[in-house]
Amino acid sequence: MVAALAAGLGLYTAQRHFAPTAAQPGIRAEQLRSIRLISPARVLAPYRLAMSDGTAGTPETVAGHWTVVFLGFTHCPDVCPTTLAELAKAQKSWETVPEAIRPRLLFVSVDPERDTPAKTGEYARYFHPATLAATAEPAALEKFAQALGLVYVKVPLDNGDYSMDHSATLVVLDTQGRQAGLIRPPLVWKDIAQDLRLLAESKQ
Repeated sequence: MVAALAAGLGLYTAQRHFAPTAAQPGIRAEQLRSIRLISPARVLAPYRLAMSDGTAGTPETVAGHWTVVFLGFTHCPDVCPTTLAELAKAQKSWETVPEAIRPRLLFVSVDPERDTPAKTGEYARYFHPATLAATAEPAALEKFAQALGLVYVKVPLDNGDYSMDHSATLVVLDTQGRQAGLIRPPLVWKDIAQDLRLLAESKQ
């Protein structure tokens, strides 16, 4: 129930604040299978993440590439590994796209208590070596998630441990690092792969 609520709240927030459109310059509405574009693309509030390579993750980090952002955590029992495995198939298909415009995936852990930047990167790159990975201190992480219209919550377990419920919706950033679209479950990797390829190769 909590997981459904988290996913629903993130989607509700995005839908409430961002009006969807069916097209992007150079792209016809019927060409997109998985991405619901946002018009106009929304400039995100400044943010700062801790990337797994030791650098700071800012809007400039993803500039120049269409980027899919996925919030998760390394102790996730099912949704996260399943999602990353599916997205890895899309990433594999993008290897034929020129590196200068190749779409990217950014995995951000919402569990900084257990997930260091290095651990988050090791986990994410297990699925595909090109995956960007980051986390952040709680306040910065919350600010980043809110900027994307996504939510997450810590859930105590009966054994004294805890889990993290989080939005299942993926956020798409354009080449300027603006929030430009949403991808909702169920995720179909072939559709995601095609949509991002079309956007990356279109004239912006």
